[in-house]
Amino acid sequence: MAADETPLNDEAASASRPRAFGRALLKRFRQSLARRRRRTAQLSRHSLRFAVFLGGAACVALVALAFAWLAEIMLNLNQRLTHAYWWSALVLAPAGFAALRWLTIRMAPQTRGSGIPQVIAAMAMPPGPAQTVLVSLRQSVWKIILTAGGMLVGASVGREGPSVQVGAAVMLAWGRWWQGRLVIGFRPETLIAVGAAGGLSAAFNTPLAGVVFAIEELSRGTAMRWDRLVLSGVLAAGFLSLAMLGNHTYFRLTYSILALHTSWIAVVLCALVNGALGGLFAKLLTIGPAGVLPQRWRGLPAQRPIVVAAVCGLLVALFGIAAGGATYGTGYDQAAALLNGEAGPGLGFGLAKLGATIASYFAGIPGGIFTPSLAIGAGIGNNIASLLPGEVDARLVALLSMAAFLAAATQAPITASVIVMEMTRGHDLTLLLLATTLGASFVSRQFCPRPFYHAVARRFRREAEILQHPVEVKAPPPTSPPPKA
Repeated sequence: MAADETPLNDEAASASRPRAFGRALLKRFRQSLARRRRRTAQLSRHSLRFAVFLGGAACVALVALAFAWLAEIMLNLNQRLTHAYWWSALVLAPAGFAALRWLTIRMAPQTRGSGIPQVIAAMAMPPGPAQTVLVSLRQSVWKIILTAGGMLVGASVGREGPSVQVGAAVMLAWGRWWQGRLVIGFRPETLIAVGAAGGLSAAFNTPLAGVVFAIEELSRGTAMRWDRLVLSGVLAAGFLSLAMLGNHTYFRLTYSILALHTSWIAVVLCALVNGALGGLFAKLLTIGPAGVLPQRWRGLPAQRPIVVAAVCGLLVALFGIAAGGATYGTGYDQAAALLNGEAGPGLGFGLAKLGATIASYFAGIPGGIFTPSLAIGAGIGNNIASLLPGEVDARLVALLSMAAFLAAATQAPITASVIVMEMTRGHDLTLLLLATTLGASFVSRQFCPRPFYHAVARRFRREAEILQHPVEVKAPPPTSPPPKA
C-alpha cells in the first residue's frame, strides 16, 4: 500500500503547486493595489492641502489689497481737509482719537496697536478660544475700520502691521472652515504664520520680505516647522498682489542710487543715530503712557483712557501743524520725496514724525508702526545728510536710515534690510543695508534689551488667558469684633 500511495501524494502535491503560486500572485497583486491606493490617497491629500493653502493665501491678498484701497481713501480725505483748513486738526484729532478709543474698548479691545504682537502671542498659545480671541474675523473687521478711521483723523499710523493681524485671522478661519469639511488637518500656528506673513507681503508688494519676516520675527521663540507648503502659501499672497497691482516697487525711485567708498561714513552714522533713537522709541512704546507720566498720574491711562486719547490727539495735531501737515498719516509721500531727492519736508520732520507716532500709539487706537518708522528714518537721514560731505548721496543716506530705524525699532535687522531692498529694488546696496541694520539693532538693544513686539505680545497673551479663564477674587473673611472690655 505504501508503494501505491507515494505516486498519488506526488500527483496531489504537483497539482497544488500552481494553485499556491496563483494565490501568492493574487495576494501580491492585492497588496500592490492597496499600496497604490494609499499613495494616491496621500497624493490627493497633499494636493488638497496645497490647494487649501493657496486659496487661503488668495483670500489674504484680496483682503490686504481692499484694506490698502480703503486706507488710501482715508488718507486723501484727511489731506484735503487739513490742507484746506489747517485748524481742523485741532478739532478732528482730539475728538476722533477719543471716539476711536471708546470704540476700541467697547467693540474690539484686542485690536489696539500694531497687530503683530497679537499674532506672536497667538502663535505661542495652545489651540483654543483664547488663541482665537487675538486673531478672529470679528476683530479683523474692526481692525480695518478703526485703523482707517485713525488715518482719517490724522493719526501717525500705518496699515502694514494691521494687515498682519487681519491676514492671520483670515487664514485661520479659512483653514478651520475647510478642516471641518475635509479629512485634512492643519496646525493653527502654521495657519496664523502663513496668513500673517502673506498679509505683510501683500501690503508691501514684497513676497520675499514676507518669508523673511515670518522666519525671523514670527517664529522667534516658537516651534515652527517650515516646509514647502507653508512657504508656498506665503509667497502666493505676495505674488497675487504683484499680479493684480503690477510688478512695481513700493517706493518708486526716479534715478538709481549709487554707493561710493565714502558711503561707509553714512553707514556708521546711520547705525549709531538711528540705533539710539529707535531703541528709545521701542522702549517708550513698550512701557506705554503710564511709564512716562509722573508717579501720581500713572493711573490715568487705565482710569481715564478716553481723556488720555483726546490729549494724545491734541499732541498729534500740534505736531502736524508745526510740520505743515507732514506728520499726518503714514508718511509715505514724505519718505518717497526724500528717496527721490525732491523738495521734501524740513529738517524737523523726522523728530516731529517720531513724536506724532509715539502719541498715536499711546492713545491706544489700532494702527501700525512699520511705514511711520520708515518715514521717521528717512527724516532722520535727511538730517544726517546735511552733516556729511557733499560726495555722499543724500538719497542713499535716507535709504540707509530708513532701514536702520526700522531695524532698531523692531530688532529684526534681516527683515528690515530685505523689506527696504525689495521695496526700492536696491539690490546693489544689500551689503550696506545689512551692515547698517545689524549695527542699528545692536545699538538699539542697549536701550531696549527685549524686542518691542515680543514684549507687548506677552501682555496680550496674559489678557487672552484671563478672558478665557477669569480669576475669581475671593472676598476676605470677616474680621471678628474686638472683645469687650
